Amino acid sequence: MEQIGFDFGVEAPRKLTKVSPARLATFEDCPRRYRMSYLDRPSPTRTGAWAHSTLGAVVHNALRALFDLPVTKRVPQRAMALVAEHWKDAGFEDTEQAARYRARAKAWVADYVEHNDVSVDPVGLERWVSAPVTLEPGSGPSLIIEGRADRIDQRGRELVIIDYKTGRREPDEYEARFSQALALYAVAAARTLRTPCYQVELHHVPTGTIAAAEHTEQSLKRHLQRADETAGDLRLATDTLNAGGDEDVLFPARPGRRCAWCDFRPSCAAGQEAGPAAQPWELLAPLNS
Repeated sequence: MEQIGFDFGVEAPRKLTKVSPARLATFEDCPRRYRMSYLDRPSPTRTGAWAHSTLGAVVHNALRALFDLPVTKRVPQRAMALVAEHWKDAGFEDTEQAARYRARAKAWVADYVEHNDVSVDPVGLERWVSAPVTLEPGSGPSLIIEGRADRIDQRGRELVIIDYKTGRREPDEYEARFSQALALYAVAAARTLRTPCYQVELHHVPTGTIAAAEHTEQSLKRHLQRADETAGDLRLATDTLNAGGDEDVLFPARPGRRCAWCDFRPSCAAGQEAGPAAQPWELLAPLNS
C-alpha cells in the first residue's frame, strides 16, 4: 500500500521545531525535567546510574552487535558472549546481584535468537531517521521529527519499526498502537528510507513477547497532531524563557510516582517532597522472567 497523506514540502518558510520522541515524552511527563535535561546549563546534579537502564543498554548493544555479524555467527552462544562483552555493573545493588542479572540477560538474548528469525539483515540498526512534517494544507512544515530507532526491518515492500524492551511489564498491542515514539519513528523512517512504514513492534526480550500494531494514515496523523501540539507548547515555553520568563511558571514540576526514580531528583525539591527515592535496582525485571 502506498503511503500518502503527509505533505513533507517546504514551500512556505516558517519557524521549525526539531523534536524527538524522547523530548516530547519528557515535556509531557514533566516540563521541569525537560528544562533540566535540555535547556539548563550547566546541567543540574543528577542521580547515579540505574540498574534497569544499564541492563537495557547492555541488551540493546548485544543485539545490535549480533546483527552486525555474518548470518552464520548469529547464534545463541554468540549472543550470550556479546552480553558479557558489553556488560557493566552500574546501578546494581552489589556484584552478586549484577552477576545474577548478567546470567539472566545471557539467557534472554539466547532465547530471543533461538525463537526469532535473525537471518535477515535489518535495513537499520540504531538508525537515525528524520522528517519535516506539514499538517495544514498549503502551509510549510511546522516541525521536524527525528530520532534513532532500535531496529528497522523490511518485510515485503514495507518497513517495520522494532523497539526492544527489558522492563518489568510485558507490553501489549495497545501499548504498541498508542506509542507515540513508534508512530513517529514510522513516519520518519518512511521519509528517510522512502519506503512505506505502518507496522510497529515492541519486543520484550525477558519474556519473548512481541506486541505488534498496524498503523493507518489516520492513526499516524493523530500521533503527528499530538506531537505538533506538544511541540508548539514546548516552543512557546522555550521562547518565553529565553525572553526572560519565569522558568518555574513556564516549566512547572509535575510531582508523581515517577519522581522516585527521576534522574534530576537531587536538584528538584518538588520531586523530593513527592515521596521517598527508589533504590537504583528497584525497576529491574523480575529474575523469574
